[in-house]
Amino acid sequence: MAKYLPRPARGRRYSHRRRVRLSDAGPDGLLRVDGAARYLQDVASDDWADSGLAPEDTWVVRHTALQLAEGGRWPALDEQVTLTTWCGGTGPAWAERRTDFEIDDMLLVETVALWVPISPTGRPMRLREEFLAVYGEAAGGRRVSGRVPPAPPMAGATTQPWPLRRADLDIVGHVNNAALWTALTEVAGSGLSSAALTHHGSVDAGQTVTLASQPGRMALVVESDVRVSAEYSSS
Repeated sequence: MAKYLPRPARGRRYSHRRRVRLSDAGPDGLLRVDGAARYLQDVASDDWADSGLAPEDTWVVRHTALQLAEGGRWPALDEQVTLTTWCGGTGPAWAERRTDFEIDDMLLVETVALWVPISPTGRPMRLREEFLAVYGEAAGGRRVSGRVPPAPPMAGATTQPWPLRRADLDIVGHVNNAALWTALTEVAGSGLSSAALTHHGSVDAGQTVTLASQPGRMALVVESDVRVSAEYSSS
């Protein structure tokens, strides 16, 4: 289960603001979960660029969870959202990133994600001392596991084709993380109180993908292999 630790009083924290635009809002006028995933991806990239650490390093996300904060809600169209992110913990070759969504200093949505640095050959790398020097104080020495939840059984699930679009692909031909969250939007809609998405493997250009869903669950399957799974609850 995800742990949404409070923001630390010390250490590196990075914030930026963005307005909820038409491209990220659903028919109800609220920020969609795939839009939220895009925000998380962007603030993580901006934080890394601002840190001054190795710009050539690549990080991939393995697991992301989010929930409405106590008394929180989803940001709405045209509202200005402040995202604040920091390192919530580390392991030998991975790190946890916490990010809060706020409007006018009111906490609305809490998120936590597990990220892994990879080499140019695609293999995980150990965290550098330089990383710990910049992000370690906020983490406070907290150690986190690099294990991700196993893919859930989906026997008896409703299935449908999930065609891949060129617009879904990143620079290495994988389906982008935020694009994968659109599958959850498809089956769950909006107004969720919590959601968690896990990457068990990549979804690549040219693959035939099936979207499987059950109440509170969904998966993207390639040749019977679950590549992405998610669980969610509605508010």
